[in-house]
Amino acid sequence: MARPAQPDPEPEPEPGHTTESLAETVGVDPKTVARWLTEGRIPHPRHRLAAAEALHKDVSDIWPDTSRRRDPIWFRPWQEIEREAVSLRWFESTVLPGLLQTEAYARAVLGGAGLIPRTEIERHLSVRLNRQGVLKRDDPPQFTAVIDEAILHRPVGGRATMREQLLAVVTACAEPHIRVHVVPNSVGAYAGLNGPFVIAHSHDHRVADYLDNQLQGQVVSDPDDIATIMAAWENVRGEALSHRQSVDLITEVAESWS
Repeated sequence: MARPAQPDPEPEPEPGHTTESLAETVGVDPKTVARWLTEGRIPHPRHRLAAAEALHKDVSDIWPDTSRRRDPIWFRPWQEIEREAVSLRWFESTVLPGLLQTEAYARAVLGGAGLIPRTEIERHLSVRLNRQGVLKRDDPPQFTAVIDEAILHRPVGGRATMREQLLAVVTACAEPHIRVHVVPNSVGAYAGLNGPFVIAHSHDHRVADYLDNQLQGQVVSDPDDIATIMAAWENVRGEALSHRQSVDLITEVAESWS
């Protein structure tokens, strides 16, 4: 008598990964993978892709916030440049850099002028806070900010918000890749009065600048324009206090908001 046909055996699941094996597959140190898991660090895009392939998952399944496009279309080119940058040099004259803003401060900045509809504020806020992951990933860019001292004294969101925000900047400055310099009020006219800007350097040595205005930002890549912005950076950096002096000043002003 013929034996009844047996069902095909179910395929065995793909073998799992340990921290060490995933690190070896992706090409990073095991401690880096551990930081992704325990500290919520966001890997560099190429490491995200390699990890997702190793785990047979989509990047959006592992790091969903990196694939949710809430950002305005005009802002997306700069956001990609920002994510890939190995260094960011940022000057602000009126508010703190977006990558250093607390949620309360950012909400106050976005809603303070009444130019953004209330229904849109949370969307813009989400974009801004998600962008901050670039400073928390396993290989963050070198981030140097120069800010005007007037920012420290402007009551954005109220006293409690200002104190929390300035202390958050002090905490961020403890990271080796983050430096903040303050241009003191005693400085007269300088290049920063012409407006804020960001300079990004990529892995392949390309340079791009970002200029902000009331309507939308502008990505600049023309060599002559970049040379002008680089000269402006040298001016504002030259007028600023040292990093340690700046942190001491920020701490002092934070306490004055108590």
